[in-house]
Amino acid sequence: MKATTASPAAETQSATLINENAPRRTFLARFQRWEWMLVALIIIVGVLNIRLSPFFLNAQNISRTSSDFMEIGLMMLPMVFVIITGNIDLSVASILGMSASLMGLLYNSGVNIWIAALSGLVIGTLGGLLNGLLIARVRLPALVVTLGTYAFYRGLAYVFLGDQAARDYPAAFTYLGQGKLPGTLIPFSVVLFVVLAIIFGIVLHRTVFGRYLFVIGNNQEAAIYSGVPVARIKIIIFTLSGFMAALAGLILAARFGSTRPDIGTGLELTVITVAVLGGVDINGGVGTMSGAVLSLILIGLMRFGMGLVNIQGQVQGVAIGLLLILSILVPNVVRQFSTTKLRNNRSSVLVGLAVIAVLALFLVFFFWSRAPVIAGV
Repeated sequence: MKATTASPAAETQSATLINENAPRRTFLARFQRWEWMLVALIIIVGVLNIRLSPFFLNAQNISRTSSDFMEIGLMMLPMVFVIITGNIDLSVASILGMSASLMGLLYNSGVNIWIAALSGLVIGTLGGLLNGLLIARVRLPALVVTLGTYAFYRGLAYVFLGDQAARDYPAAFTYLGQGKLPGTLIPFSVVLFVVLAIIFGIVLHRTVFGRYLFVIGNNQEAAIYSGVPVARIKIIIFTLSGFMAALAGLILAARFGSTRPDIGTGLELTVITVAVLGGVDINGGVGTMSGAVLSLILIGLMRFGMGLVNIQGQVQGVAIGLLLILSILVPNVVRQFSTTKLRNNRSSVLVGLAVIAVLALFLVFFFWSRAPVIAGV
């Protein structure tokens, strides 16, 4: 017998019926829009930073710190696609290093910088394609595949450059990471990120391809039986992740003005943190591009503010980690409030709220406790 699949018209009719029969959203259900919470946190962090440091609103400082996070932002865009499908890519920072290192090797060998940069983009894209093929065609778990290529690609970076460094890039290339729009303090990398974020957002929320990502993340088996080209989509998004990681590697090398094989080490965890903090469910099926962008802004402001008051990187990691825990706890607690099992789960909900309150207060008092340090500057 031939397997029957639902037509697009039938799916649309089914979705309409679900929306018509769904209960009216309560205030708490509306609060699940994590983007509004991120906006509130951005405002709070901004006010605290203004209170703590007179240098926070300095235009030069803002311009410089914004460019510091653009490589993370570029890798975050396809990571949202990957996580929404229920997968993960731990190799992005290694692809960044591999691509930048190959470019540096070729440039040191006398190759034109733009040909070297194009070669870096190609090898990064091929690295992402390899990930996608192993995951989609060989059907290996994404975690296992990208954990293996995480080490493999970083190893290739060391093969390319060894203990050496590539430097003295031409000004036309370093403009990618250091340049600003003529007559402004807006970094070129920020403009590039904004343009790409809009494109990725449109693809995710306004195209059939984007809807397929959510369908795969919610139920991959149902997506396969419904005729969704799951394998092809996985290959596309992992290849895209490799390309964007390579692009981030070129911009990071341009911003530093040099390349070493350890460039970008550890950035993969920050990229994943930004996506998850932005409301992208690590289990797949849920997420927005706007939430991920707001998350990037929030983490950027937090790190910038803590850097102004000389807070150590380890402590910054604690604050970011607590914020990530909040991002996971709050939506889950709110969902418990909006379910019919509230009476049975009342105690667990109250415990969850108490934990959230303690963590939130810790963050607030942590920032304010640094005020005397700034007052004495």
